[in-house]
Amino acid sequence: MSGTTALPTPSGPYLGEGLLPADFYAYEDLLSDSERERAESVRAFLRTQVAPIVDDCWARAEFPFQLVESFGKLGLMDWADPDSQESGPSNLLAGFIALEMAHVDASMATFAGVHMGLAMGTILTCGSDEQKRRWLPAMSRFEKIGAFGLTEPHGGSDVAGGLLTTARRDGDVWILDGAKRWIGNATFADLVVIWARDVETQHVLGFVVEKDTPGFTATKIENKMALRIVQNADIVLAGCRVPEANRLQNANSFKDTAKILRQTRSGVAWQAVGMMFGAYEIALQYAKEREQFGRPIGGFQLVQDLLVKMLGNATASCGMMVRLAQLQDAGVYRDEQSALAKAYCTVRMRENVGWARELLAGNGIILDYKIGRFVADAEAIYSYEGTREIQTLIVGRAVTGGLSAFVR
Repeated sequence: MSGTTALPTPSGPYLGEGLLPADFYAYEDLLSDSERERAESVRAFLRTQVAPIVDDCWARAEFPFQLVESFGKLGLMDWADPDSQESGPSNLLAGFIALEMAHVDASMATFAGVHMGLAMGTILTCGSDEQKRRWLPAMSRFEKIGAFGLTEPHGGSDVAGGLLTTARRDGDVWILDGAKRWIGNATFADLVVIWARDVETQHVLGFVVEKDTPGFTATKIENKMALRIVQNADIVLAGCRVPEANRLQNANSFKDTAKILRQTRSGVAWQAVGMMFGAYEIALQYAKEREQFGRPIGGFQLVQDLLVKMLGNATASCGMMVRLAQLQDAGVYRDEQSALAKAYCTVRMRENVGWARELLAGNGIILDYKIGRFVADAEAIYSYEGTREIQTLIVGRAVTGGLSAFVR
């Protein structure tokens, strides 16, 4: 780099009039007018309140608690309040909202996904009417934050058959013992959904453990290289006594757990698309402004090749997700379709953020130019909610007519 060449001013991924240049086929036009207004309100919030502070928060590995109230004001989960007359969003709108969040910052997208999708989604799917009325109103307003405890220190992909956290009934109380790892939001969550195996029946059950319950401790995982804003925790359950009233009444096997994961898996794929959009747009802006050899680098063939490959990845992945959302809204989608989306989109995401880093050269590793954060965060998105390998085996089993390659 020449010391006399002016560098482009670091800027966020939002460009022009607030449109998304990576939406090359205008998929957003498939939303209704009211849905687009909702998506645009999320975009404005992210642009004005989130984008200016996330780099600093990421560098310090600190969560911006001042934004939680603003999340609530967006009204994204108002429909989940049992007293609400509002209907839930289409899967297409929910997908675009996840895209918008990850387009600016994967950590904040993860925070919202854990609270809205995993924690609230579990209560909506597995809770009794009384439990929904007890917890969902405050959670829908982001006054109480949720977390989801499934993964354990010595197991991840094998959790369906290898869950070690136990639940033992003692009258009207359940005693939970075990440990969980990588639990997002858990250091500050008011409610944590804990999955444990009943020692008597060996069935997997779900419990809502409230903050400050004796026997429950959550310790922040330090020194992460990805999703540094997300407050992941190691959880220890040591004789943690949870009332029967907090056992999710409709969570009686791992099949019920899988219902939640099937839905949130597609949300992670949408996040991957959002990261592709953001990385492409940062690289595009940089290519227009950065000059070498007396001209913007965007005018060189190899740079345009990178940009077009990135745009192709983003466009193809978004098209896959739009169709998946349509199948979800029609109630006809299958597990393997979510699995293929998560596997494919996260691989393409990894390519895109790498190509964007390549285009920015040395500036790509400086936080001021944002791409370094995208590259690091992509590694977490690539792995969580089921690795590419596990998603591949789910799809492989389906396309071969049930021939399972899972190790038992």
